[in-house]
This record gives sequence, structure tokens and C-alpha cells, in this order.
Amino acid sequence: MYINNIHILYYFFIGLLGLGIGVLLDWITKRLSNHKPIFSKEFFTSYIKGFKANYKLMYINAIIYVILLYMCGWNLELIKYLIISPLLLSAFVIDYKEQIIPNRLTLTLFEVGLFFAFIEGTVNLSFLIDKLLGLAIGGGIFLIITLIGGLIAGKEAMGFGDVKLMGALGIIFGAYNIVIISILSFLLAAIISIILIVSKRKKANEYIPFGPFIVIATFLVMLVPEHLMLLILLKIFTLGMFKA
Repeated sequence: MYINNIHILYYFFIGLLGLGIGVLLDWITKRLSNHKPIFSKEFFTSYIKGFKANYKLMYINAIIYVILLYMCGWNLELIKYLIISPLLLSAFVIDYKEQIIPNRLTLTLFEVGLFFAFIEGTVNLSFLIDKLLGLAIGGGIFLIITLIGGLIAGKEAMGFGDVKLMGALGIIFGAYNIVIISILSFLLAAIISIILIVSKRKKANEYIPFGPFIVIATFLVMLVPEHLMLLILLKIFTLGMFKA
């Protein structure tokens, strides 16, 4: 049996891979949030002995892996997305709980992006230029917002962890997609923040971490077809008046 020209067994195995990596996500997240190395003897002495599975992270990662296989097929893009997905989930959890995005995490994303950018650049130089432009746009937009927000409000509009995360994502996704991620993240932040404030789960002056919105926006770009995403955004910003 085939789904989107891919045998169903491949979906099964990619799902198992997602579950396997998902088992390690709780450890990775805790170590990164405490600024400790992931690979250490403590993994065997403390984590394995006192192992408690985080089933939410396991299942979410497995589901994402299966959808990525369906959307991308077997190609270089799939491999890149399979590598960065667990890192993005870690960024979501850490920023949500601790209001930080560890430098080691963003640096790893940057290294992955740079590696694939140069591989793609050997085929076509324009791919490499696009990724480097994405780095400048992603980090630049958020750096400007942070600096201007600091001047106007006297405090950071968003953390520099968000700036570095967007720069790393820029080199992974390129100029066009990082602009879409930026728009989506601000849109999601506005909608969800209003809901939280109206429902009195958050106060108007209470800090809401921005990293989770960036992560959700990134997954939407990865999992939703480009033409459909563009259509949705046009419908939103034209208040439904845009006709396809």
C-alpha cells in the first residue's frame, strides 16, 4: 500500500524514528535549558536509571516526522527538516518554561543551516545567496524591533534569543520563507496574546515569550503547502476579499 507514492512501511519506520528521538527530547531540553552538554556520562547514571517518558514530546515528534515524509518525500529537504524538528520542539519548551533560548541550541540550528546551504550552493549558487540573505533578513528584522522597542519602551521588546533564532532559521529557510515565518509569528502572537489577556490567563503587562510563536510559524511553513499558506495570508490581510 502506497500513500503519496511512498510505501506505508516507510511511514511506519519514520514514525518509529520520531518516537525514538522523542524519547531523548526531554533529556536534551533539560540539558540545554541548564546550559549543560547533552552527551555526558550523566545520561547513563541519571537519565536512564530514572527515565520517565515525556509521551507528549514523543508523539508530537513522531507525528511531525510522518507528516514531513508525506509532504517532502525522500529528498535532502526531508533530512534537513528531520534534524531541525526536535531542536525546534526543544526551543518551544525551553522558551515557554524558562523564557530563554539557549545559545547552544540556536548555534546548532545555524550550523545545520550553514551545512545544507553550502550543499545546495554547490548545485546552484543562487541557493546559497538566498540562504545568506535569509540570515540577514531574519536576524535583521528582529534586531531592529528589539533595538527600537528598547529605545521606546526602555526595555527589550523581545529577547536577543529570538533574534538569534530567527537568524538561524533564516539560513535554513531562505529569504522568502523567513519573511513568511516572521509574518506568521507576529500574527499568531497577536491572536493568542489577545485570547490569553481576554480570558485573564495573562495580564496586559505580563511577559509572553515570543519563541513558541516563532516555532509554531516555522512548523506551519514546513508542513503547509506554500500556495495554501500564501492564500490563507492573503485572505487574512484582505479580510476575505481576495479572490483566488
